[in-house]
Amino acid sequence: MLEPLRQGLPPLDPAAVSSAASCALPARYEAVREARRFTRKTLDQWDMEERFDDVCLVVSELVTNALRHALPHGSPRVPEQQPPVRLHLMCWTERLVCAVRDPSHDSPVARETDDFSAESGRGLFLVDSFSDSWGWHPLAGTLNGKVVWALFHLPPPTA
Repeated sequence: MLEPLRQGLPPLDPAAVSSAASCALPARYEAVREARRFTRKTLDQWDMEERFDDVCLVVSELVTNALRHALPHGSPRVPEQQPPVRLHLMCWTERLVCAVRDPSHDSPVARETDDFSAESGRGLFLVDSFSDSWGWHPLAGTLNGKVVWALFHLPPPTA
């Protein structure tokens, strides 16, 4: 089990964020495709198309993990209920953060495996490999659950 990690996460001060976007995702696996489309559209708007492959892979893994491990099994979803998973993309001058909020209080668990042909179990390994840092923290206040985030360093803007 991982302890809550905040190292490397920029302060979540809305005034410091140069660009931000988020989308609610339903509790079904098609939401991963929706998250990828949303990520593509957002990065295109921010002129960050060159980062799409790495960011999209990380977003896909974080959303998949939220859907697979953070939602109560067998709990019926009423369509009017607020979607249980939310993707946030936040951009600072030299950093991009992808954050996925889910209703679970359980920490993410990185599974150790030597079987690299396995079809699952490598999600957090991929997040760690493709992002510059990642972590998670529990939500406070009226929000239940946690946020799992991944940070990407961006090249400094050219003058």
